[in-house]
Amino acid sequence: MGEEKKQSKKEEEIVLSEGENNIEISDDVVAVIAGMAASEVSGVAEMAGGFAGGISEVLSGKKNLAKGIKVEILDNKEARIDVNIIVEYGARIPDVAFEIQKRVKKSVENMTGLSVLEVNVHVQGVSTVQLEDKKQDEAKVEDDSKKEAKKK
Repeated sequence: MGEEKKQSKKEEEIVLSEGENNIEISDDVVAVIAGMAASEVSGVAEMAGGFAGGISEVLSGKKNLAKGIKVEILDNKEARIDVNIIVEYGARIPDVAFEIQKRVKKSVENMTGLSVLEVNVHVQGVSTVQLEDKKQDEAKVEDDSKKEAKKK
């Protein structure tokens, strides 16, 4: 009698596995795909995440690939994606945003089969790191040339 229970339970598992043809893709997986696509666009200095995201990166030592991405997957295999970025100083923001929209949509649709309804790009800031580095380099060159002049 115990064997009959095991057999019927085993048959239920087989039926369940045969009846389930769904593939579930987590919002986090879509966010990582979108984050990778967006971060590869020229003119994107970094992804803009919240304070908690920055702390978790520091503590774990790992780069959060979904940083700055919010994904909403609807029941009918459609997705809405929000991308938060910081652009490099001097980059043309409309061009950067359009390229992000294009690449994120293509990557997510190709890899997941979801239909991307929207890719909303939110520019949270402008990175002036390169500008500051350039000024420091120019100042160093100027100092070096002054030292050369004093030696002569």
